[in-house]
Amino acid sequence: MNTHSKTVLGKISYTNAWPIFHYFDPRKLTHPVEMVTEVPAVLNQRIHDGSLDLSAMSSFAYGMESKRLMVLPDISVSSKGEVKSILLFSKKKIEDLGGGTIALTNTSATSVNLLKILMTKFYKLNPAYITQEPDLTSMMEHADAALLIGDSAIQASWTNHGYYVYDLGERWHDFTNHSMTFAVWAVSSEYAKCHSEVIHEITDAFISSKEKIMQDLTPVINEAIQKIGGTKSYWYDYFTNLCYDFGENELQGLQLYFRYAHELGLMEHEVRLDLWNENKLIRVTE
Repeated sequence: MNTHSKTVLGKISYTNAWPIFHYFDPRKLTHPVEMVTEVPAVLNQRIHDGSLDLSAMSSFAYGMESKRLMVLPDISVSSKGEVKSILLFSKKKIEDLGGGTIALTNTSATSVNLLKILMTKFYKLNPAYITQEPDLTSMMEHADAALLIGDSAIQASWTNHGYYVYDLGERWHDFTNHSMTFAVWAVSSEYAKCHSEVIHEITDAFISSKEKIMQDLTPVINEAIQKIGGTKSYWYDYFTNLCYDFGENELQGLQLYFRYAHELGLMEHEVRLDLWNENKLIRVTE
């Protein structure tokens, strides 16, 4: 656990989390906060070794560490249907991939395990999996299909490659009628015990950032065009399509995802979701 006077906070560098961070300014908080911007894998490791007090993190990584973490309320990266940035590109229809090979991105455990749940539980298929760097051309040289996430998936979806394209958020919703939560904001339970006021202030600042940016998405749309490309209409649809809340719908969808992950042996233990709320712990039971 961090023993310094500052709260060390992790920021996901991915586009889909930008709205929650855009107007979040640590300098305006009464308590000093140090922000660490990294890809999820690095943030997950720092949560694990205790050098982060609070962080945005991939849902699967939260599940792995759930016994010592609590989820902050009202913020997440979720979708109810299409997510647009977690895509399976395939040479053949998804139903025909049973004896095939799927190349997995090496950047996201949440999406990789979502794909495995979909293939095993709902399509009743057992393809072979290999893991590669996220490059569609090289992945397709070695596999029948490729899973890409984030900016790699978005840019690949803009090219005329001739592959079938399946949106995993949409597939999950089609089969379960639930939302899928890809990232949560979690805090160390030990840290939360002694710093309730700090957590409250940080949570409020994140929620305020989310509410302000959703009223006018222009700043994040312009940043996305500048850094990744694309059009205003694409990015407007992308950001408005995502859900940045973490309410009952998102909670139920995430619980179902964890239950399937455990049933299929992808998660060693059952995940108990603990929600942080002021000075009391809300223990979520199914």
